[in-house]
Order: sequence, then structure tokens, then C-alpha cells
Amino acid sequence: MKKLLFLLSAVVIVSCKNDKDENLSEAEQVQSDSTTNVEEIEFKQVDSKMINNDSLWKPFEADLSEFSTEVYEEVKALVFEKSIPEIQEVIASDKLTYEELALFYLTRIKEYDRENELSLNSVISLNPDLIKEAREKDEQKGKTENQHPIFGIPVLLKDNINTSGVPTTAGSVALKDNETQDAFIVERLKENGALILGKANLSEWANFFCEGCPNGFSTMGGQTLNPYGRKIHDTGGSSSGSGVAVAANLAPVAVGSETSGSILSPSSSNSVVGLKPTIGVLSRGGIVPISSTLDTPGPITKSVIDNAILLDAMAGVDKADPASTNSGEQKTVYYANLEKGTLKGKRFGAIKSLMEDTLYVRAINDLKNSGAEIIEFEAEEIDLPNFLRLLNLDMKKDLPAYLKNYGGDVAYKNVQDVIAYNEKDSVNRAPYGQALFLGIVKDSATEKDFTAIKDTLKTNGTRFFEKPMTEYKLDAVLSINNYHAGYAAVAKYPAITVPMGYTSENQPKGLTFIGKPFSEEKLLQTAYIFEKTTKRRKTPEDYNE
Repeated sequence: MKKLLFLLSAVVIVSCKNDKDENLSEAEQVQSDSTTNVEEIEFKQVDSKMINNDSLWKPFEADLSEFSTEVYEEVKALVFEKSIPEIQEVIASDKLTYEELALFYLTRIKEYDRENELSLNSVISLNPDLIKEAREKDEQKGKTENQHPIFGIPVLLKDNINTSGVPTTAGSVALKDNETQDAFIVERLKENGALILGKANLSEWANFFCEGCPNGFSTMGGQTLNPYGRKIHDTGGSSSGSGVAVAANLAPVAVGSETSGSILSPSSSNSVVGLKPTIGVLSRGGIVPISSTLDTPGPITKSVIDNAILLDAMAGVDKADPASTNSGEQKTVYYANLEKGTLKGKRFGAIKSLMEDTLYVRAINDLKNSGAEIIEFEAEEIDLPNFLRLLNLDMKKDLPAYLKNYGGDVAYKNVQDVIAYNEKDSVNRAPYGQALFLGIVKDSATEKDFTAIKDTLKTNGTRFFEKPMTEYKLDAVLSINNYHAGYAAVAKYPAITVPMGYTSENQPKGLTFIGKPFSEEKLLQTAYIFEKTTKRRKTPEDYNE
């Protein structure tokens, strides 16, 4: 049986490590999902050595001391596992305030995220002005017309997204003092009334730093852990903290970023909804990069409606980002037409080599029962040559550009400077080494060769989807988790993953829909129907209090 075509050695070690061992056949991978081996993963380091809990919580001490257990339980009954529209409904009816909403999530973060037997290490920093800003939202509530649904909702941001008031570290000690202005998408969130809750932990430098290091580890944030199997199941990466925090109800919604699988992987690994948009739908301005060719931010949420709302709240044309400018103004209000979608007559391609996965087969039957047509096809064997080199060559020029144009007052100009800083105290600054950074420095190519690498990857990735989609007139291709994220990345195709169930060891899996560029509205409608008819997501047991 063919190997999963995404599992190419170059792709496995990039911004998101794939969920499976690249040397396993699909049959072996399916079998590995049904074993009873639930031994704990051994990590070099779990807790952060850099986060000072006293400093983290000092701005909130007085307000949290007045937020009693009784009030917490009252708020929990109103908002726990609820969608943004449901939360806004109870706030509109004056049963809840935005301040109480913010305090609820702060209480959960304090309870579940650091230095106890249930800690998840999903949050790196908190917005010290959160409560003040929440009170301002309460004062503004209902006083302006057409308030966006994101108004007053706390949003957690992956810690490679520039945010004023808290450092943007990319998980690296080297950037611990990287105080910046807001990224473009953060400006958009604030313009639409969102509250910035804080920053989420991530795989350091978005999983393009160390080789063989676990998903979800950063020297700033420590080791993020999966709430469905703490120290047992992988968190996925690199947007690990974003996926984990949303899954455990430490934040209502979060923002991640993806180069190749970094939204799809942690979303599917933590039983939440993750969307990797077409490159250009959301600005990359002010986000610590890997690849200006492939990078994009995207929403991570518990429900599809929340995903559409968060996507809409970040959208806009950023004149400083060529991809954003070239994508044109997207007129769609992503959350407005979810109910108008239908699966009747829709044609989805199911990859035959995945059909031994029972959760995948069940999900396909769910789609059939909702009126969809399923066409099984053999995925073509297509290489993605020089994928790693694309990332090396992009990062080599894109990181200096970020530091110059968007970075704070830090003493680095390029990758080599960061390597040199880490080498002065590698035990604390790079406990798993920095092999991928070293690879960036060693790599080089002429502009002609670099262009050829990008063109070949784009052509090959597009062919992987375009050939079956054209031949069978498909609306989308169905995958699992981030298995085909590498192809979607280089083809610049959007993808959304939705919870489709759990293995016998309670390991979450997601059904992933991959569509043509700028088909986000259709993907969201399809995912919404699948979610509504299956309702596969369940709250992680230990985080239900």
C-alpha cells in the first residue's frame, strides 16, 4: 500500500510535523491507532523556565479575588462550550457582562495551565489591560450599530503574531523582549471590537528551529500538552497552544498560523475546528515568518460558526502584504450564509488509501447520508522536491525583513544572530538544539534556481488536487488531519478540519476538506453541515469543571 503522499521527509520536519511516522505504510498507521499503548511521552523539559507566574497574574489579583466560585459556576453555565452567537445572546439579555466573560477565562487559565497535575502550558502571556478593556466593552455595548459578533469576545493569539502590550516571542528566549505594534490582523480584530486575551504557546519558531523536538515545545512556554491525553497524545503543531487552549475552554477562540499543517494539525489533534485560508485572504504583516511563499494565519475554534466569525473579523486588504493586495477585496461575510449551504449534489473525493481508517469511512457515510456524492480515487504519487529548501531560502530573507519592518528593539538582524545568541546558553535557550536554523544558514541558491523550486512545487501540489477535481468534478478532496497539508500548502489551496471522532485511546481525529483557492465560504458551509449532523466533538474529561 502506498505511503501517505504528504509524508515526505522534507515536509515532515517543516512548520508542522505530520501526525504519523513517515516510514509507516497507511495500513500500519491505521493499526497503530488501535493499539492499547498509552505510555506517557518522555520530554526533556515540560515546565517553562522563563515564565514568572507572580508577574503573569499580578495585574489580575484584585479582580480575580472578587470573582467567587459561585459567580464562576453561574458564568460557566452560560458560556462553557458555547458558540460566540450563544455567548452574545446571553450578554445582550444582561445575564452576563464582557468583564465576567474575561474573568471566567482568566480563572480557567490560572486553574489549568501552569504548575499542577493538569497543567497544559498552552498560554505564554496575558494582556495586562484585559479587564479594563472588557469594562470598556460593557460601556459601549449596544451604543453603536452593526457591532461585529466578535465584539467583546476574548481572542488568544499564537505568539508569533505581533501584539502591542505583550512581547511577541515566537517561543524563543531570543525574542523575549520583542515589544511591537499590532499585526494587521490584530488591528482588524480590535477595530471589530475583539478583546485580546493573550498569547498562546507554540512549537518554537513555528516548528522550524530544532530537529526531532516535540510538537508544542518552546523555550519560552515549555511543553504544551494535549487535554485528551496529557503526556500521551501529541498536541500537533506548530499552533499547539492555540488548539489546546480552545479545546480545554481556556479561550473561546484563538488564532494560529500555518506554513504546512500548523493549523490543521493541532486543530485535529485537539478536536477543534481549524481553517487554513487561501494565502492572501488574511494579511501576514507583523507575523514572525517562515515562508512568505506559504505562510498564512487562520482561525482555530470549537465550532464552525465561530471559525467563520473569527475569519471575518481578521479579513481585510493589507497594502504592505503583496499576497493580500493580489487577493483582492473579499466581499463575503463569512458567517452570514452558513445556513444556506447544502450537501445535496456536492461531490467529494475520498482517497482510497485512507479507507482503512474507520473514522474516515464513518465520516464519508455521514456525508452520503446528508446528500453528498462520494467518489473514491487513487491519489497520484507526486513528489514535492526541495520543499525544505524553499523554507530555508524564504526564512533566510523573510526573518531579516520581519525584524527590520515589524520587529521591536531586539539585537538581531538575521538567523545567524539568533543562532549565536542561543549558543551562549544552549541548555536553556535551545535544549533540543537548533539544527533547522543551522540548515537555513548553510543553504543558498540563485534567484533563478529559487524561482524554479517554487514553480515546481506549485505545479506539483496543484496537480495533486486539480487532476482528480477536474476529472471527477469534485467540490473538495477529503483528507484526515494534516495528512495532505504539504500539497495544499504549495498549491495554495484552503483547507478546513472538523472533529470526526476519537480512536480507542481517545485520540482525536479530524475530517479535512481541501478546496480550490478562495472557496472558504463553500468550505465553511460544508464543514458546518458536517458538524451539525455529526456533533462528534466532546469536551476533554479532565477539563470539564
